[in-house]
Amino acid sequence: MNWWQRLKKNPLARFGAILLLVFYVAVIAADFVAPYDPYIPQASGSLLPPTRIYWFSTSGQFIGPHVYPTTQGDTNLETGDRELIVDKTKPSPLRLFVQGPEYHLLRLSLPLPPSWDEVTIFAGIPLNWHLFGTTGEAKINLLGTDDQGRDQFSRLLHGGRISLFIGIVGVALTFPLGMIIGGISGYFGGWIDAVIMRLAEVLMTFPSIYLLVTLGAVLPPGLSSTQRFLLIVCITSFISWAGLARVIRGQVLSIKEREFVQAARAMGAKPFYIITRHVLPQTATYIIISATLAVPSFIGAEAVLSLIGLGIQQPDPSWGNMLSLATNASILVLQPWLIWPPALVIVLTVLAFNLLGDGLRDALDPRSLER
Repeated sequence: MNWWQRLKKNPLARFGAILLLVFYVAVIAADFVAPYDPYIPQASGSLLPPTRIYWFSTSGQFIGPHVYPTTQGDTNLETGDRELIVDKTKPSPLRLFVQGPEYHLLRLSLPLPPSWDEVTIFAGIPLNWHLFGTTGEAKINLLGTDDQGRDQFSRLLHGGRISLFIGIVGVALTFPLGMIIGGISGYFGGWIDAVIMRLAEVLMTFPSIYLLVTLGAVLPPGLSSTQRFLLIVCITSFISWAGLARVIRGQVLSIKEREFVQAARAMGAKPFYIITRHVLPQTATYIIISATLAVPSFIGAEAVLSLIGLGIQQPDPSWGNMLSLATNASILVLQPWLIWPPALVIVLTVLAFNLLGDGLRDALDPRSLER
């Protein structure tokens, strides 16, 4: 039984993989899945609760799923509750594949400093179809609206692009650096190993959260929120390679004494070729497992920085700055629907990566493969 079959037979790992697949597909196609533009507020739609879906008309006749135009009324000064004004004279049917705001599906641009023009890598496919929506005047807000009247479900999907892919970017920068430096340290040994490991030990003494907060506070104010956080990720990635490099160095110390490495050296292969072609591939099992377990740390860093106002800034959505509303006690008590969706998706994403990482660890365990 190979490792792939063992992974497929692990129900928890399969659940984590399916959940991650759903999340990534949803955020990649957020323009299509989300019914509204995440930046445009709705008129008189501030802090609306999740829209109630009706099936019967006011006369009791079944007319299918529909919603009514809803706005906020006056606020009760004693309780803080806000009156909802529902116009039941204008039912709006719910439908799949409805026309709405125009967008470019799969558009890919490279964020640059404000003084430069944006580089468009792929212009995307111009569309105005959305997965679901209404065909009338009313709006469907599955998760309600925020304090600016913007649809929370649309912002949750678009915010997932930053929160989910920030981990991929971080791992893509950190792991190659840690693998190369650790491989060089373990293969050459001697003073090179001593210098690299002492540097790694110094870097590992820095508390990561304090370093992130410091970096977030000293970045230039002219950067957009996306550029700001990508810069933070780049800086921290070039610093956080130390732990991975130490582990890779320990594995390389044993791998470099094996027969196939000695044979390559005897045939005159250059050290860098031996490290990248023969030594580092033998650490692939550990690298794959560690990568799946490292992504949640970057997601958590984004959430923490955005929560305290040093990461993604409004009006750009991210799961972290959507959670920042939790610092307002009145919203936490009176509008809890603004808090639990981003908190839930962060928890589920971290859980899914951990379940997948544990499943990969069990499936790729050499002792398991021998049985």
